[in-house]
Amino acid sequence: MNLDLTDKTALVCGSTQGIGRATAIELALLGATVVLVARNEETLKKTLTELNTGKGQVHRYIVADFSQPGAVAKAIAEYLAVFPEMHILINNTGGPAGGPLIDAKADEFVQTFHNHLLNNQTLVQAVVPAMKQAGYGRIVNIISTSVKQPIVGLGVSNTIRGAVAQWAKTLSLEIARFGITVNNVLPGYTQTGRLEAVLAMRSKTSGKSKAEVAIQMESEIPTGRFVTPEEVAAAVAFLCTPAAASINGINVPVDGGKTGSL
Repeated sequence: MNLDLTDKTALVCGSTQGIGRATAIELALLGATVVLVARNEETLKKTLTELNTGKGQVHRYIVADFSQPGAVAKAIAEYLAVFPEMHILINNTGGPAGGPLIDAKADEFVQTFHNHLLNNQTLVQAVVPAMKQAGYGRIVNIISTSVKQPIVGLGVSNTIRGAVAQWAKTLSLEIARFGITVNNVLPGYTQTGRLEAVLAMRSKTSGKSKAEVAIQMESEIPTGRFVTPEEVAAAVAFLCTPAAASINGINVPVDGGKTGSL
């Protein structure tokens, strides 16, 4: 099985923490040159030192704030003008604050749409020409199991992530003939800052402690525990390899079996 990403370059968004960071580390271990993208330069520099360079890679980073799509487009364009090679794109952006859908304000939808779908579109338009030229491209969007089963209390996130999944499926049909695949990885309850926020929200609404909420949530997972960022990263990395060339346009839950739908 060919899992070698030597001579491949990967742009990894939200790559200084959680799933994004774990993905960057995994891709570097497989031989890829990694370009980190996040808004905090100090954490970018720190993460850069954690990436494997066993295949002679020179990893880099881009400072960009995903709440400002125009600034993201400018930063990526400036990078590609100097380093035009790109084979892998990992779209990964933190989700919006939770809460009932009925209480959500219009600007929450607009901002989340900008942060997720429009930024994804901007990045794809920037890197696909290089992927076409190389005859190799992997686009993996880290979304959520809410694509298959909406999560109570995350109304805005459920709505926009569903739109991202439809966008990705459509894109997968358009560009596969160029050797470019598009897939979505759907993390379940994963040990990240996002999970901590969900635990705090549910603790507040239920009156239970965070520890009690965590135990209840883990009991709903067939494997009996939360997912680790490294487990999600492993699925993402596999989809980026030559071995996954015919896997295209799918949603892959990494959730310990919790999602009720097929």
